[in-house]
Amino acid sequence: MARRSKTSFIEDLYFVASKLPWWLSVVIAVMLFVYLDSKAVMPVIDPKNPAAHVSGMMVYQFAYWLRYIIPPIFLLGAVASFFANFKRVSLLNNVRYDTTPAQDVLASVSWREFEMLVGQFFREKGYKVSETADGADGGIDLRLTASDFKTYLVQCKHWKASKVPVSVVRELYGVMVAEQAAGAFVVTSGQFTDDAQTFADGKNIQLIDGRLLVGAIKGRMPQAPKPVISSVKSAISCPVCSSEMVLRTARKGVNAGNQFYGCSRYPRCHGTTSM
Repeated sequence: MARRSKTSFIEDLYFVASKLPWWLSVVIAVMLFVYLDSKAVMPVIDPKNPAAHVSGMMVYQFAYWLRYIIPPIFLLGAVASFFANFKRVSLLNNVRYDTTPAQDVLASVSWREFEMLVGQFFREKGYKVSETADGADGGIDLRLTASDFKTYLVQCKHWKASKVPVSVVRELYGVMVAEQAAGAFVVTSGQFTDDAQTFADGKNIQLIDGRLLVGAIKGRMPQAPKPVISSVKSAISCPVCSSEMVLRTARKGVNAGNQFYGCSRYPRCHGTTSM
């Protein structure tokens, strides 16, 4: 997400209103109008207290005009919030009911739509999702809050050609540690390099490639009853012990080079699930 340029107070107010739930922006607009309208009353002239009359006139003038400026901004923000939510749900449903391969489904969306899609995916998993205002915030695109109030960081990579390298995962891990977040996710429409997967192993970072994301949205993988604290356990779980699974790459044997999902409790548990 690109860094927001310097904006005016009205633009900032609209931005905040557009990020709130649409109904909340409507409620705020109504309350602000009622409050400002109650202040937009011509003060009584008191010859013995001219200073009070001057201050009363200032309040009257400000309230009179602001009641026609501030509430409409929140109403416009409510409209933007409503349509943004509608688009997020539509994006998720398009992926859910599309019969084309995962890489083709995700290739048809823009990078911004991919972020919206990922955000809606986590909302359905029970997280409260906040979109960051600037992409320079350590590369964080989304911030998740779980039911236990723990925070998780999400970085989205809508990469169609190259694989996500280890440097991306390493940088996100550094931000996660610095912010003392409970965990982090890297979500890509493509795949991860072997080095990236190796680095993420044993850390509180979940790598979600395009196949896993689309499979979870379509409900083609085992579902856990609720979101977990360290990864998308609600997307796929171990068939042996029901712990979370992580994406791995076989390095030996006839399946060398092939990807599979292995239990995060390995070597205590050897549960695997093929791609």
